[in-house]
Amino acid sequence: MNQNDITRLSRLSAILIQLQTKRLITATDLSSKFNVSTRTIYRDIKALEQAGVPVLTEEGKGYTLMEGYRIPPIMFSESEANALILAEQLVLKNKDASFVKSYSEAIDKIKAVLRQSEKDKANLLVERTRFEQNINRERNSNNISQIQQAITNLNLLNINYTNESSQSSNRLIEPFALMSTTENWLLIAWCRLRGEFRFFRLDRIEKIEMMAEKFKQHDMTLQEYFDKFHKPKTPLT
Repeated sequence: MNQNDITRLSRLSAILIQLQTKRLITATDLSSKFNVSTRTIYRDIKALEQAGVPVLTEEGKGYTLMEGYRIPPIMFSESEANALILAEQLVLKNKDASFVKSYSEAIDKIKAVLRQSEKDKANLLVERTRFEQNINRERNSNNISQIQQAITNLNLLNINYTNESSQSSNRLIEPFALMSTTENWLLIAWCRLRGEFRFFRLDRIEKIEMMAEKFKQHDMTLQEYFDKFHKPKTPLT
């Protein structure tokens, strides 16, 4: 997911909240609020319609939602809710304070419709995710959603991993947290092979399998982990 995708996802979520909280809203109002062109808003509304949101157009007046439509808890799967939480953390790095405020308010309203168990997982994921400023990575991963679920559900992961020396190994790990650097996504996990916490670069994970077996949650915050374990030159595993 690049920065443009993240920005659009955040805007779509915020537009949906605007539609739910106002009887009518115009493309001009939305373009002004989100500092984009009306043409961009037209595309965003079309994207919402294609996603199944019943947006109605009142000619000459603006957009409204079909009467009675609300975001129900079942609208978001766990992976979808996790994606929104991840986008929120990235948006918080945006330098436009008004944009950050609008998106954070939108996410708070989305969280409000989640079941309590989903809220607990969302809050855990927020605590277990850390971002560096000015993210500009070329290396990608196809496993973030699966790893997020393993973190919040305490599922062991079985991975095939290639280290910086191009040596491959099979690891059984207890995923703890996700973090980004300016170049890579990193997974912090307890490695049962090494018997300690290690960093795993996501682009070096060749294969990943979520196990049915659960592990006992590591009873510490991400900051406590850094205070206790992290050293400036800790090598990648």
